[in-house]
Amino acid sequence: MKKISFEIKLINHVWFWGIWFFLNFLRWGAYFNDYKYSFKSNLLEYALHIPFVYFNLLVLIPRYVLKSKYIKYTISLLASLAVVYLLKTVMTYYIISKNIWPEANRDYRPFEINHIVAVTIGEIYVLAIASSIYLMLTWLRERDRNKAIMENQNKIKLKYLKNQIQPHFFFNTLNNLYALSLESSDKVPDVIIKLSNLMEYVLYDINDTKFVPLIKEIDYMQNYVEIEKLRFENVEVAINLESDIDNIKVPPLLFISLLENAFKHGGANNEKLKIKINFRIVNSSLEFEIINNFVISPPLKTKKGIGLSNTKKRLKLIYKNNFIINQMIKFNFYIIKIQIPLDNED
Repeated sequence: MKKISFEIKLINHVWFWGIWFFLNFLRWGAYFNDYKYSFKSNLLEYALHIPFVYFNLLVLIPRYVLKSKYIKYTISLLASLAVVYLLKTVMTYYIISKNIWPEANRDYRPFEINHIVAVTIGEIYVLAIASSIYLMLTWLRERDRNKAIMENQNKIKLKYLKNQIQPHFFFNTLNNLYALSLESSDKVPDVIIKLSNLMEYVLYDINDTKFVPLIKEIDYMQNYVEIEKLRFENVEVAINLESDIDNIKVPPLLFISLLENAFKHGGANNEKLKIKINFRIVNSSLEFEIINNFVISPPLKTKKGIGLSNTKKRLKLIYKNNFIINQMIKFNFYIIKIQIPLDNED
C-alpha cells in the first residue's frame, strides 16, 4: 500500500499555519479584548496542533487507515488526544494561567468532563480542517501524476500501433516490388521512387507527431494508390473531397490501413476493383468513407489483417468515445465510415 508522503512544499505548510495562527490571534484577541493572552494561548495550542496533525497524517493514516485497520487507528487517535489534553492542561497551568480554561464563565479543574470535551472537539476541529486540505492537495497531485502516466502510456501505445502499420505496409509493398522484379518489369524504378517518397513521409514527416494536415495524408494515400496500380492492371480509385479540408488535421496513417485492406480483400478474384474514398465535414466532424467492391465466393476465406482492429484501437486512445466507426456490406460493396471531431490539437 502506498504511503502518504510529505510532498507539499514546506513553504506552503508555513503559510497555512501562519495565516491560521494570525486569524485566530485576531479573533480571540478581539473577543476577549486581550491580545497578549490570545497570542500566548494560540502559541501554546499551535505547539500542540502541529505535531498532532502531522503525527496523524504521516504515521497513523499510513499505518492503520491505508491498511484498513480502523479499530487500531481509532484507539491510537484517542490515545493521541489524551496526550494532547494532558500536555495542554499542564502547559496552560504553568505557563499561562492557573485557570486552565480562562475562556469559560467559571474556573475549571483538570479532567472535568466539559473541559475534556471542549479540548477534544477543538483538536478534532483543527485536525479535520488541516487534514482535509492536506489530503485534498495530495489527491490532486496524485491525480495529475496518474494523468501524466496515463498520457505517457497512451503515447507509447499509439506509437506502437503506428509503428505496427509501417512494417506491415512496407512488407506488402516490397512483396509487390519483388513480384515485378521477377517479371523484369520496367515499372520497378517507378515503384522504388514512389516507395522512397512514402518512406520519407513515414520516417521523417510524421515522426512523433500526433496530428498532421489531412492534405498530406491524402497525398500519401494517392502515392500508395499509384504503387498499387502498378500491380493491379484493372483498378479504379476515386478520392472525393466534398468540403474544404485546408485546415483540418488528423492522426497520421489513420486511413492508409483501410485503403490497404480494400486492395487486399477487394482485389482478390476481382476482374475490376473499384475503390471510392470520400471526405466530408458533417456537424463539426470529419467523415471518412471508403467503399470497395469485392467478389462474393462462398466459402469466403480471407486472411485477417490488422487494419480495422488497429484503427479502432488508435481512435479509442486518441478520441476516447468521441468518434464513430461503422462497417457494412451492401450487395457486393464493403463500406467503412469513420467520424472524428475537428477540434484536435497537435
